[in-house]
Amino acid sequence: MNELRERIAAEVGRVVIDSGEVVDVLLGALILGGHVLLHGPPGVAKTLTASAFARAVGGDFRRVQFTPDMVPADLIGTLAFRDGKPEFQPGPVFTNVLLADEINRTPPKTQAALLEAMQEGQTSVGGVSHPLPRPFLVTATQSPLEFEGTYPLPPTQLDRFLMRIEIGYPSEEHELELLALPRAGLRDLALDTVGVVVADGELEQAALLVQATTVSAEVAAYIVALVRKTRELPSILLGASPRATVHLQAVARVVARYAGRDFVTPDDVARAAPYVLPHRLLLSPDAELGRYTTTDALTAALASVSVPR
Repeated sequence: MNELRERIAAEVGRVVIDSGEVVDVLLGALILGGHVLLHGPPGVAKTLTASAFARAVGGDFRRVQFTPDMVPADLIGTLAFRDGKPEFQPGPVFTNVLLADEINRTPPKTQAALLEAMQEGQTSVGGVSHPLPRPFLVTATQSPLEFEGTYPLPPTQLDRFLMRIEIGYPSEEHELELLALPRAGLRDLALDTVGVVVADGELEQAALLVQATTVSAEVAAYIVALVRKTRELPSILLGASPRATVHLQAVARVVARYAGRDFVTPDDVARAAPYVLPHRLLLSPDAELGRYTTTDALTAALASVSVPR
């Protein structure tokens, strides 16, 4: 599995500099059947990374720009009449990798339609269910800079995302490498060189390997203790849910496989936690006023839970 990971990262690296961490997160989510929040300022290659990743794994890719006037039918599809008979016209959600760009700019009703598709793996139009393609990965972006005219996802909806990753500005060295990539005007020519590097059945095989990764009783107890600690911290108004407990164990299994092991260690859990837990935590008003962050809260939780040896 680690060889698969390196192969995909190298292919995405043709077009996105220093993309290894994001590829790790996207591949883990794709294998587990989860979804990812990409959080960062504009212009840091969130769309490009998702598009290159989709090409590398051999999947279809679609990008949807979420806007305040968008309705659920724009996303999931509609019924159109042809020769007097209703015919389903699928929307852009029918793909393998969907980039939901600026998900916090669209009203809650459209957000809910996407989240339902994520959760159920299908959409319902006109009383008929339509299964989504497999695999299916949603990468949703949110800008941390703008709040006017937005509809932030509430904690109950954020909880449905398996992981969140913060994408920041590149280092000076990586930004210089960015200038060396081939372009025709502003168009990135390197994206055309990204090819499929995943053989048929490889993702399914990787999923079986992850599922077979063992978690000892001691490590399972550590996972539960860590999640429960987030509900007890004075800085937290709403802690991580039981769903987060399940997700944390799943991602820790992926981390273990990336490290070449068939069992999970407490270090795997600690490495997985920053991707799985912070976006599910709701700070108390006093903590927000004190510029405390959910990452600070996770750090406190990790420090206060005994690590099994």
